[in-house]
Amino acid sequence: MVKLVLDTNVLVAALRSGGGASRQLIRHVLQGRHVPLFGTTLWLEYEDVMARPHLWTDATTPTERWQVLAALAASGRWVTPYFGWRPNLRDEGDNHLIELAVAGGAHAVVTHNVHDLRHGELSFEHLRVLTPAQCLEKWP
Repeated sequence: MVKLVLDTNVLVAALRSGGGASRQLIRHVLQGRHVPLFGTTLWLEYEDVMARPHLWTDATTPTERWQVLAALAASGRWVTPYFGWRPNLRDEGDNHLIELAVAGGAHAVVTHNVHDLRHGELSFEHLRVLTPAQCLEKWP
């Protein structure tokens, strides 16, 4: 089973669009094809963006967003990183994604922010940083 860390921007893109790679990837996760990994920081980000009304316009209702988040929680695995890899990324706010992925043995971090996540000071050869489309190509 492919273990993935899904950046918040992937979840937002999936819920804001009627199609696209982000939406398809979330479908795959909810169908059990991939296992999402969660940590406290990432989960709090998910909850935070779900509650921001200016992000959503008419794309989804609050109830729909929380239902998707609950389904995502039921399909994933909680991971507690015990080691902080600092300094690593230019944006301190992204370091938790790499730490979560390393702690959980993830195959990839999936994000629309590939550039910033690929250029860290530390290298983890087993860990890929992919866009949703690249992830779907790698693991259909």
